[in-house]
Amino acid sequence: MNDRLADPQAAMTAHLNAVLSSQQAAFGRDPYPSASRRREDLRKLKAQLHRYQDVLAEAMSQDFSFRSPAESKMLDVLGSTLEINHALSHLSRWMRPSRRSTELLFLSNSLRVHYQPKGVVGVIVPWNFPVYLTLGPLAAAMAAGNRVMIKMSELTPATNAVMRRMLGEVFPEHQVAVIGEELLDPNAFTALPFNHIVFTGSPAVGRIVMRTAAENLTPVTLELGGKSPAVLLHGASPHDAARRITHGKAANCGQICIAPDYALVPRKQVGEFVSAVKESFAALYGGSVAGNHDYTAVVNERHAARIQALLDDARAKGATVEACAAAGAGRQVPLHVVTGVRPDMRVMKEEIFGPILPVLPYDTLDEAIGLVNAGPRPLALYCFGHDAGQRAQVLQRTHSGGVTINDWGWHVLNHDAPFGGVGNSGMGSYHGEEGFRELSHARTVFKRHRFFPVGLFYPPYGNVVQRLVMKLWLGQGDASLRSNRTADYSPPRPLKGN
Repeated sequence: MNDRLADPQAAMTAHLNAVLSSQQAAFGRDPYPSASRRREDLRKLKAQLHRYQDVLAEAMSQDFSFRSPAESKMLDVLGSTLEINHALSHLSRWMRPSRRSTELLFLSNSLRVHYQPKGVVGVIVPWNFPVYLTLGPLAAAMAAGNRVMIKMSELTPATNAVMRRMLGEVFPEHQVAVIGEELLDPNAFTALPFNHIVFTGSPAVGRIVMRTAAENLTPVTLELGGKSPAVLLHGASPHDAARRITHGKAANCGQICIAPDYALVPRKQVGEFVSAVKESFAALYGGSVAGNHDYTAVVNERHAARIQALLDDARAKGATVEACAAAGAGRQVPLHVVTGVRPDMRVMKEEIFGPILPVLPYDTLDEAIGLVNAGPRPLALYCFGHDAGQRAQVLQRTHSGGVTINDWGWHVLNHDAPFGGVGNSGMGSYHGEEGFRELSHARTVFKRHRFFPVGLFYPPYGNVVQRLVMKLWLGQGDASLRSNRTADYSPPRPLKGN
């Protein structure tokens, strides 16, 4: 036993199982917390978030080597606050049993759906928005009445420490537990028999999470990513679209799962659009990003090297790469625009997740839609233009997790609507009511009226009521379709002695 616990991984696995057991036991003692209890917990969470907002911003900046404090507060802290506020405002209605209509056959009986907490929810958090993507799922899980175990990224140790302290001050470990970089094997977390897992990350890791969770038949919500297109319609203003796409591509240095991945631009407007992107970046961040207090760094050297490798591959294959500002020391990499793109380039085969914007020309809207549909379904799609007919074509003929029209990303910060992917970009959704439903068990409750004559449907079959019901609902079958074997069927004779 001592030898086993001397192994750090074995000790951590034992700790994970102990925490899970304590949360399961606590849930067993209190399986349906009241609305007032849940609201109290959400208020505690919100109060702690506001108390710790500056400390969290500092910790995230430390983890990134530099992260814009304004972006940290606007996207991580404000985004989490909006989600908690929405849950506080609507929780009582979400918890209320939903009345449903019985089939006409069962008229006068009662049919309702009750929303039960699932139990213990595992939340797996990526490094790019370590606060919002922790507290958003946490708020949804708490609103649904669950206990929560959180696995944070090994790339954000400073943020993990603050989050552990912040949540530990108001929630016991049997209600909310935080695990971070000390977990050497992330599979040890996903292998736990949770009642639900929420994972945010890459499609490649999402497949691993889903496989591991399948061993326990644990349901999963996967928020992944993909190559989210920005489509400029014919007649759209390239300057307005460029400014908004530039902001979406430069915020958090492009390290956002819903960032515009590439732009589809009418061929005649490509040059104007590229110039407008460079002008927009200069207007937002100046001529150099080095030391810019508003511009976030690439998270670490490995990811910076990956971004450089994508650019080198594009250049080697004939693309034109233009930096929107001067690079400086450190990892504050400016936005790069890539034209002359080919399908075999890495920038068109991989999710970029950084400050690179490939620009692809197109001639007809059918061609643009075909280019979008040629790849896996993305997490987001952005459509720029005021022609309602063209917009309708894009919306009807493409699939994506969500859409923002004439801007980028803001559909995610509106918490009365679901956020989720489709296909390669994820499954399931959370935020708002959909998040509450996702992390609750919808339990159907049918109550038979005391005098309802359900016995009329019991054997022996063939009474008048049964024949009438079958006639009214099913009509007459086609007798010519019956096989001779079916028509001549008779039950087997019982064996002697039975």
